[in-house]
Amino acid sequence: MLIPSIDLMGGRIVQLVQGEKLRLAFDDFEYWIEKFSKFPLVQLIDLDAAMRQGDNSALVGQIAKRLPCQAGGGIHSIERARQVLDAGAKRVIIGSALFSAEGAVNTAFAAELADSVGAERVVAGIDTKNGRIAVKGWKAQVELTPDEAIPQLEPYAAAFLYTHVDGEGMMQGFPIETAARLRKLTQRELIVAGGIRSQEEVDALDAIGADAVVGMAVYTELLAV
Repeated sequence: MLIPSIDLMGGRIVQLVQGEKLRLAFDDFEYWIEKFSKFPLVQLIDLDAAMRQGDNSALVGQIAKRLPCQAGGGIHSIERARQVLDAGAKRVIIGSALFSAEGAVNTAFAAELADSVGAERVVAGIDTKNGRIAVKGWKAQVELTPDEAIPQLEPYAAAFLYTHVDGEGMMQGFPIETAARLRKLTQRELIVAGGIRSQEEVDALDAIGADAVVGMAVYTELLAV
């Protein structure tokens, strides 16, 4: 399944390269909401909140009321997770809050979150740079690999979102062998992102049981939706 991505920054829809360099920006929300309305799931990320430089909460709420979204970015508490769900999101994506600075999985928080909002509404974000998990808007890393983290988080999430930050926004393709390896680690839904550029890739990922988040290739019309 293809999942289109809406990334928000400064009140606009944007596309960044590797989470840093602004490549595209759009103000025409109606156009993209209409375009994505046919999809069963859309990914909605508040980049400002993820990077701790403000937030786009009002926009998140407006979009989540009109599209079936899994929403993330800067969700560090159960209270905030509830707010996003109450605003209309179907699921919340939790990333940095699941990991300690020392490189441990915060299973206590994961368990409390799952008990509070329901594990079926939690997507565990596993963002990776150079093989290690990236946190705080991809500005820092912890000494932990996806292979170590996923089994520990299995009881507390309905899905895992693996973002290959090294390829994010570059449209150079996603490492299918990585998705195949991760697929063996979990019985939960597996969603992957980062560099996906063609329907052929989406189909290849679907064949191994992984859903594909696509951003840059959709916004540049390299991949038609």
